[in-house]
Amino acid sequence: MSERKLTGLRRRLLWVALAVVVVLAIPAGAALFIYDGVYDIGADAPHTKPVFWAISQLRDRSIAVRARGIAPPADLAAPSRIATGAGLYDKLCTSCHLAPKMKKTDLSKGLYPKPPPLAYGTDLTPSQEFWILKHGIKLTAMPSWGRTHSDDELWDIVAFLKKMPDMDPAQYQAAAAGAAAAAGAAAAAAK
Repeated sequence: MSERKLTGLRRRLLWVALAVVVVLAIPAGAALFIYDGVYDIGADAPHTKPVFWAISQLRDRSIAVRARGIAPPADLAAPSRIATGAGLYDKLCTSCHLAPKMKKTDLSKGLYPKPPPLAYGTDLTPSQEFWILKHGIKLTAMPSWGRTHSDDELWDIVAFLKKMPDMDPAQYQAAAAGAAAAAGAAAAAAK
């Protein structure tokens, strides 16, 4: 074999060896990182900026893709949906997401990432809000309400979420109290 061919073969073998080392080093480094507990997962220690960015992108893209085929019901703006949604929101959501001008709760203060204050609205579509309500979001304390509530109830909450940014605290309280009274009357009538 000529010296030139031998040199070329050595170079290729060196690159292959380097590639093998890199391919083996990445999972080994990741395993060591995880096993040694390097990353602080405590809710009182904020993520680093790159981790927060990566998690945010993963969450936002996952929700957008999965909500793509979900069509809101035609009666989403119906007063009955909004009224029922007010009661459900008051019961299920205020301890984390608060109500208009509501002071932070102990629970909302202790969560990380911080739950969005939904009284100010969101930039999510109704389909995305429905998907989040139904499936929850891992590692955020956002539960999967689809395990305990019907799709109609979840759409009622979405309907209310679209209306709530226009409410002041008194209007919110009236809506929540009206929903509670209606639920109580319905329960009494069912007996």
